[in-house]
Amino acid sequence: MEISPQDILLHVFTALAYAALALHFWRSRWQGSTPTPMTSSERMLILVPLAVHTWLLWERLLLSAELRFGFAIALSAMLWLTVLIYWVESLFMKLEGMQAPVLALAALCAPWPLLFPGLAAPPSAQTFEFRVHTALAMLAYSLFTMAAVHALLMTVLERRLHGRSGGGPITGPIAALPPLLTMESLLFRLIAMGFLLLTLTLASGVIYSETLFGLAMKFNHKTLFAVISWLIFAALLIGRHLYGWRGRLALRWTLSGFAVLLLAYIGSRFILEVVLQRALT
Repeated sequence: MEISPQDILLHVFTALAYAALALHFWRSRWQGSTPTPMTSSERMLILVPLAVHTWLLWERLLLSAELRFGFAIALSAMLWLTVLIYWVESLFMKLEGMQAPVLALAALCAPWPLLFPGLAAPPSAQTFEFRVHTALAMLAYSLFTMAAVHALLMTVLERRLHGRSGGGPITGPIAALPPLLTMESLLFRLIAMGFLLLTLTLASGVIYSETLFGLAMKFNHKTLFAVISWLIFAALLIGRHLYGWRGRLALRWTLSGFAVLLLAYIGSRFILEVVLQRALT
């Protein structure tokens, strides 16, 4: 696949802009003793690399004559949606302390499609079922990415609350986060929405598999890890509803389910594309 100089420049610009913003939020929120709310100018600045990132994904997934979809484009799309959703959430919640890690991850993942453009999809991947399946999967992965980031930050916040001495006020980026109970409620809303989309992803995968292979589900590593992840999140939501699971137990289940979900697609795509150099199946 030939990559134009314009695409290279746009990918590099996007990564550098995300990185600059991440550094800005790190210095102003994570290192500051009294985090301040996001300003309108900061929100507008985030929209600049986000808009360029949107165009790059749109061009790669919808306008390109040859559809290539691999682990690198999946990571890039996941972080694009994560930045977008956090940007929207920041309009209603105090999320200043969460911008730095999210933007840093976006800076890291945005240029990866240049290094690993992916393998050409077969003609069967141009079907409507496959495109719906792909869109649902990206939405589900992005929501679970957000849930994992929330879980990590909640772990930090919980340890900070339990470890502080003297009862003094919390300072630094932790002070910019919502209360722990609010973050926990938001975490389970994200997991519930992600679980619904993951269920629809598996269901649309069954339809796509029946259309293409004449089988209800083609068994492979991706299917195995996706089903395991679905079972983990199903158990977590049931445990939350019936037994009131929360705290460290819920955080461990969340991170475990997210790790397995990454293996379901990104890990298997990396092995196929980089290690085994096999075509998209």
